[in-house]
Amino acid sequence: MAGKTITRADLTDAVYRSLGISRNESSAFVERILDEVAQTLEKGETVKISSFGTFSVRDKKLRMGRNPKTGEEVPIEPRRVITFRASHVLKDQINNTHRQSKAAE
Repeated sequence: MAGKTITRADLTDAVYRSLGISRNESSAFVERILDEVAQTLEKGETVKISSFGTFSVRDKKLRMGRNPKTGEEVPIEPRRVITFRASHVLKDQINNTHRQSKAAE
């Protein structure tokens, strides 16, 4: 199940083809959206994109972990992590596509 990774350049090209604006404007548009998402998450706020999903920041506390090689216990520092929860629309779309491709086989 090796799929293609979508890059910023791919997003820029999709905006260029869809909106018909210049490549520079398309690139600036994509960058602005990604910057806005990143800045919002940095502030600890949630980003909800309708019919796509929700990005949120979660604080993890200090906990003890174990080095699997030596068995030594080591503290894992508190940190913030980003979580993504896909919308039901996106989940349904992915599952329907998966079912259709399986039926075609």
